[in-house]
Amino acid sequence: MSYDWTVARQEWPLRGTFTISRGSRTVAETLMLTVRGEGVTARSECVPYKRYGESLESVEAQVEGYFAAAADPTDRAALQGLLPAGAARNLVDCALWDLECKLSGKRHWEIAGLPRPGPVVTVFTLSLDEPAKMEAAARESAHLPLLKVKLGGEGDIARLEAVRRGAPDTKIVVDANEGWSVEQYAELAPVMVRLGVAMVEQPLPAGADDALGGIERPLPVCADESCHDRASLPELKGKYDIVNIKLDKTGGLTEALALKDAARAEGYGIMVGCMMASSLAMAPAVILAQGAEVVDLDGPLWMAEDAQPPLKYDAAGAHPPEPELWG
Repeated sequence: MSYDWTVARQEWPLRGTFTISRGSRTVAETLMLTVRGEGVTARSECVPYKRYGESLESVEAQVEGYFAAAADPTDRAALQGLLPAGAARNLVDCALWDLECKLSGKRHWEIAGLPRPGPVVTVFTLSLDEPAKMEAAARESAHLPLLKVKLGGEGDIARLEAVRRGAPDTKIVVDANEGWSVEQYAELAPVMVRLGVAMVEQPLPAGADDALGGIERPLPVCADESCHDRASLPELKGKYDIVNIKLDKTGGLTEALALKDAARAEGYGIMVGCMMASSLAMAPAVILAQGAEVVDLDGPLWMAEDAQPPLKYDAAGAHPPEPELWG
């Protein structure tokens, strides 16, 4: 059976400016893959990430090359060896999960051999800004159970103090996006402990994080940019306590589930994160996020528009997708 496939670029306007240590954006740029055949239509979404050497053009080319060369482009097991970990493989892998669901009439958790998923409490991210604005944003979000605070340089102590004033009772995690030196981490760590921060994500640059293995870590440290797939795990020993699993890093749900199991077996806590994208990109991550210590699937909450039908977000968290969206 032959299948038709198309890759389309999408731009999702954000509700405001989203800033991390590497820059700001007002629009999320993604790619959507649509696969049609045997009377069904499957979809997926990915985010090419410049930090990892990806672009819209390079990921499109990888996907085109895959469909041109693969003996059976619907063979999800073979896909794992034909494309490297990254956004392109994620785009194909998650579309093939959706295709298998649509063709079999089974939901994604049944195919994965997992229990039926429920909603997961997700962070809401506070964009990097001046302290007064971050305090105001924290106050507006203080009713939420979990806030993620973007930091990454000079003035971070003032920012963190301001957020805690704005949200005195909310659980907080911090993400430095590789923006600190080991000296800055040592200065900030006792402040984070005093302010009740639960975890710090990627304080040092990936590839320059060996220092984490030789210093005291008074609160859990999570690997994000330092952890992509199972091949990353040996380099994390002694430096990190938690791994952040993102579909665009692992190259899809197939590897992400395997990484989760392998990381658990080695004693790591689990965080499930996302790039800035719509509900279509988040949908496969909800099953991955079951049982995770920290869930960061708030991308759609930043969107002025969203994929249809969108994920449901309420007081219980992010709900599993309806089959019309994915899986």
